Amino acid sequence: MKLQLAVPAAASLLAWFILLCWGREPSAAGYCLTGGPGLAAWLGTGELGQLSVSPARVFAETALMIGAMMAPLMVEPLRHVRERVFASRRLRAMSLFTVGYLAIWVVAGLASQSVASVARWGITNPLPRLALAGAVALAWQVSPAKQWFLNLCHRWPSLPAFGMAADLGALRFGLLNGVACVGACWTLMLLALMIERGHLLAMFIVALFVFGERLEAAAPLSWGWHGPGRAVRAIAARLHSFIEPMSVPVRARDGAAAPCNPRQWGST
Repeated sequence: MKLQLAVPAAASLLAWFILLCWGREPSAAGYCLTGGPGLAAWLGTGELGQLSVSPARVFAETALMIGAMMAPLMVEPLRHVRERVFASRRLRAMSLFTVGYLAIWVVAGLASQSVASVARWGITNPLPRLALAGAVALAWQVSPAKQWFLNLCHRWPSLPAFGMAADLGALRFGLLNGVACVGACWTLMLLALMIERGHLLAMFIVALFVFGERLEAAAPLSWGWHGPGRAVRAIAARLHSFIEPMSVPVRARDGAAAPCNPRQWGST
């Protein structure tokens, strides 16, 4: 893999490492919102109050979590950009794509925090809140709209080669891919935001799910489960190939003849 394509993967690992070394999950001003009881606490020292007191921290934590979760999804689109522009414009085009993609996700992340804040204040019991978010996520997961956004994630346009049109083309591709990714993932992100304990683990699970989901090919719009089937099948095949040889000595000890490999022992 070229150095430019390794940067998103390295950025994701670094972001997860920073989150783990933080010693705790993101603060109430960021992705783990923990508001006080009642409207006064919510407006004062609770969630909304902290969001208004430290906007720089909110933005930093949002960008950090988005970088950890979404940077791996940028590898293939960045490969497309790299292969479609002249060598002298590669770094510029890839940077413009990244700016567009992350700009969409930062806006979506801040909006998700606001929705989660309102939900935490309006529904103080975490179980009904989590159940509602789960129902919305499940309904979106099986809808044709979800598949439409997944298909849009695989729609990679041709890019202009010269001048301002080339710059705008790369930026537009980043914005379009960011919108497609947000449309495919927003309910899963919101569901993870509703989990108060183990929130960082929930975000990591969502990141793995979304990455596996992106490996699926485009499909016709229909009602049905849309998930990381290809990734699950690949993992199951690997586990089967790993476990199956371990059963051979067991059959031999039970009295069955162990299979002979002529290439190992030589033919007679």
